[in-house]
Amino acid sequence: MNTDTKARDEKDRVIIFDTTLRDGEQCPGATMTFEEKLEVAELLDEMGVDVIEAGFPIASQGDFESVQEIARRAKNAVICGLARAQPGDIDRCAEAVRPAARGRIHTFIGTSPLHRKYQMDIDEAECLSRVTASVSRARGLTDDVEWSAMDATRTEEDFLCRCVEAAIKAGATTVNIPDTVGYAYHDEFGDLIRMLRERVPGADEIVFSTHCHNDLGLAVANSLSGVSAGARQVECAVNGLGERAGNAALEEVVMAIHTRSDVMSVWTGVDTTLLTRASKLVSRVTAFPVQYNKAIVGRNAFAHESGIHQDGVLKHAGTFEIMTPESVGVKESSLVMGKHSGRHAFREKLKELGYELGDNAFEDASVRFKGLADVKKHVYDEDIEALVDQEIASAQDRIRVTSLTVIAGTGGPQKATITLHIDDKQHMYEAVGDGPVDATFQAIRALVPHEARLALYQVSAVTEGTDAQAEVTVRLEADGKIATGRGSDTDTMVASARAYVSALNKLLAREARRKPETMLAS
Repeated sequence: MNTDTKARDEKDRVIIFDTTLRDGEQCPGATMTFEEKLEVAELLDEMGVDVIEAGFPIASQGDFESVQEIARRAKNAVICGLARAQPGDIDRCAEAVRPAARGRIHTFIGTSPLHRKYQMDIDEAECLSRVTASVSRARGLTDDVEWSAMDATRTEEDFLCRCVEAAIKAGATTVNIPDTVGYAYHDEFGDLIRMLRERVPGADEIVFSTHCHNDLGLAVANSLSGVSAGARQVECAVNGLGERAGNAALEEVVMAIHTRSDVMSVWTGVDTTLLTRASKLVSRVTAFPVQYNKAIVGRNAFAHESGIHQDGVLKHAGTFEIMTPESVGVKESSLVMGKHSGRHAFREKLKELGYELGDNAFEDASVRFKGLADVKKHVYDEDIEALVDQEIASAQDRIRVTSLTVIAGTGGPQKATITLHIDDKQHMYEAVGDGPVDATFQAIRALVPHEARLALYQVSAVTEGTDAQAEVTVRLEADGKIATGRGSDTDTMVASARAYVSALNKLLAREARRKPETMLAS
């Protein structure tokens, strides 16, 4: 964390605007439950994120309620809701953020020729009129109004200047310049921010913001280019989550500023030691794994296998590390875990990895750890994380896998006999399928009838070796809704069953919230 922030000039502070709960959740398959959104928002608030875009209140009753509850619970951050340039959207957004100590309405409209013609079928005059009307209405409901020019980087410069000027005159306090489709090159984006600050009347009275997508892998570079040109807010998401290829990654933006403050001379108020914890939380609740070589928070970010690198790091960490693991919340040393490890060592390892479990959860995790250690030669940190994440994710589930027996091979039909724990009762079923996975899923369908379609089945190894845990991802789709589940076990079939049941639990929980009378078939 920047410990000398009080001594720094506020004009050099970069406001971190997190959109994990809004743009991030729009990523297909990344939908979060009400409780998960509250958990993420609480951590973002704790780590010093300045603005939390909590959702799109008009989108659904669930989105409205989650934004409102986050607004009610926030201690430090500004809580923001998104609204189209429509009166109903803006009024609904204002109602959702009203409980916040500091609330913001974020309204937007497409300004590029493509968006004006094909998305809205309006001319320049109508677009300008909507900018003024929407910002004016929002400003009548709150003092903190952000306006965004959707697809700004493909908008004619003269017209974009007129739109920004109209938004400022109508009362916008923050003006966001999104690279909505990730099209801009970093020099172009910096020049665009610079041009707007120089040409638009009143530009020195508001905060310019960046919102860059990663379609060409330039989201972070473009965001930092915008900051260098005078933007003082960056919109980003944990793990770079977001539409299509995602948004600028919060952890990368923050650590680039933190590590190279000698180049940019700006600062943020984010506690960097919580970045890894936030990354793991978002990965768990969305079931979106973080790539191993992901900057800052990937599992290999501070790992060294090459002999040359190992030798250098042992002599002086700075030879191959430009930041310390501790600065982003990663422990430099680790305990080697195995079947001879005691309960105290296991509990300390959990604390080191960022887990604080209650007594019952710890007992369950200990039993599963001992079972894993009996069949695995080496138990790595990633094995323990997969084990505990699965334990946490399934704690409130109505359906759990109790046992599974599979018959496979070339000599006969593939069968699966599964026992599920459903609402405090055990149910068993045997099914025949086209392979062991199909048989397992058919058995689950028989015990829990549903119409969901299997949209994704993916298997990966948590660590190396023939005794590695398999991590299975299953994505189910029903009525246009997507739920993703993950399961891990040294037995791929068991991991597959757990992943399928995890996704199914999410769909059933969502249906129960929508139709409280919905019950599982017995």
